[in-house]
Order: sequence, then C-alpha cells, then structure tokens
Amino acid sequence: MPSVCVITGGGSGMGLATAKCMPKEKIIVISGRTQNKLDGAIEELKSLGYVAYAKTCDTSKRESVKELAEYAATLGEIKNVINSAGLSPAMAKSETIIRVNSLGTVYVNEEFSKLMNKGSVICDIASNSAYVLPKFLIKTKIYKLADTDEELFVKKLVKMSGLAKSKGEYAVSGFAYAMSKNFVCWYAKKCAFEYGEKGIRVVSLSPGLIATDMGNLESKDGGMLIPFAAEKRMGEAEELGFAIASVADERNGYLAGVDVLVDGGSTTHMKEFNKK
Repeated sequence: MPSVCVITGGGSGMGLATAKCMPKEKIIVISGRTQNKLDGAIEELKSLGYVAYAKTCDTSKRESVKELAEYAATLGEIKNVINSAGLSPAMAKSETIIRVNSLGTVYVNEEFSKLMNKGSVICDIASNSAYVLPKFLIKTKIYKLADTDEELFVKKLVKMSGLAKSKGEYAVSGFAYAMSKNFVCWYAKKCAFEYGEKGIRVVSLSPGLIATDMGNLESKDGGMLIPFAAEKRMGEAEELGFAIASVADERNGYLAGVDVLVDGGSTTHMKEFNKK
C-alpha cells in the first residue's frame, strides 16, 4: 500500500518546503484554506516529480479535519502527518488564533490518529514563542480542558490574553499566540504517551522567526529575536522544511514526547547567555 504524507498549511512557506524534502515515493497531500494557493503548490510539486494532491481544510473545524483524514486514507497508508497550519499575531485576533493553533492541533491529532498504524508519525508545529511566555500564563490545568470542554478552554485562554490589553491589540494577540503554541508543545507530549502504545510517534517542533510570508508579517516585532540568533539572521523556509521532514521521518523512531527547538539559538541566547 502506498505511503501517504499529509501536510496542513502545505500551500506555502514551511509546509510547502517540507513537502519538497519528503521522499518522492510518498504520496503528498497538502491542505490549506485557499484552493488557488494549493493548486499552485501542487503544480510545483508535480513538476519536481512528486505524486501530490490537495484538499481544502479549516483545521479549526473538527469535521473539516475529519474529512481531510478520511480523504488521505483513501490514497494509501497515512505514515506522516505534519500539522503546520497556524495563524500569527498579525493575522488574527486572540480567539481565532487559539481556535486554529490550539484546537486545530487537537482535531488533527485525534482524527488522524484514528486512521494511523504502528510506525507512523505526527509532527505538530509550535513556535519558540512558547519558550518566552511568562510562567504565570502557563496553565496546564486550563490546557486539559481542551479534551473535556473546548469552549471553556478557549474562553479562559482568551481572557488570559486580555491581560496585555493595556499594551495594545497586537500584544493581546501576541499573548494568545504564545499560549496557543505553548499548548501545542504540551499537547504533543501528552499525545506521545497516549498514542505510543499504538506505535504512533508524536513530536513537536518550534521554529524561530522564519523568512516566509507569515514571518515577514511579524518581522517588525519578532525582529527583536534576530540579534539573539547565533548567526544574527532569520531562518529560511528550506532550512525548516528539512528539519521538519527529518523529525517526521519514520526512521527517526526514538524521537518522541519532546519539542525540537529550531530557532537559530535565539531562545538559548536569551535564557542562558544574555544575563547581566
């Protein structure tokens, strides 16, 4: 049976770069919200020799994710799921960010894991923003509500993001983004131990500031990270694509239950080598 790799947010940026780093014997399925963008990505992948398909999906809606998973399963055995769909602070307000980034991760992991077998991999894309979130905003008790009361989960995180209201709307969205990505790291670890008994490996990966359309939108505020990176630069989509594809490769079988930080060293610099 053919091996299938599914990449949400695969129409551009890191998602598309990841698709280009996957083995060509795999069937690639990319998803996103815009059909035109997906069509262009599919043409590019096919020109490189890939067998590729596209399906629109809104990861903030469980039924849409379920349809994507069921479609992918008709093409072969789902071996790799890379959830790179997400919104940044400049793209949406706090509630939408939390629904797409956090609940979207819940839906992708839950719906795809139902159709995956031993030896398969889920890689959830988080962010190094998860590491700079103030400790008082990290509430795993609230994170657990994502499995039991989704609306209360969203309501509580939106309320917490409002603590930054005095600093402006972008700061509120920034808090929501950091919380949503911290949740992704936590949830991927949780799933690793739940799905591990079935032989499904789960890991997360946290990029730093990357030179994609999304990254460039955040460069005004996120650019403060560049001086902290070891090479004083933004990352390239191709670099992250290779890192994600490597983490999601089935041969990397003992890498599970952790977050892989790929941010050019900026977090390490800020936390360990920038102390006065």
